[in-house]
Amino acid sequence: MIATKQETDGALARNSLFVWIALATLALLLIPLVAMQFTTEVRWDTTDFVVMGCLLFGTASSFVLAARKTARRHRVLVAAVFVAAFLYVWTELAVGVFFDFGS
Repeated sequence: MIATKQETDGALARNSLFVWIALATLALLLIPLVAMQFTTEVRWDTTDFVVMGCLLFGTASSFVLAARKTARRHRVLVAAVFVAAFLYVWTELAVGVFFDFGS
């Protein structure tokens, strides 16, 4: 049986995907919040949570919007670009590899 374009792209086409992205972002932000309750080595303030939440939600949402416009065979490449950009911004904000944004 050959799947139609609508069947294969169904998850990306639904706008409810953004709700799932928001829930996943909140779930990931619970990790440092819980860690702060048990150790003093994790010290995030409100700004850290807001920035990481925007970074996670923004990257995932941007990928979904870009993937909707991209041919199916190129989506892995698009995903790799978004993951690389996310990791670069995250490390730059955390330790300042090339610039002094996070320090």
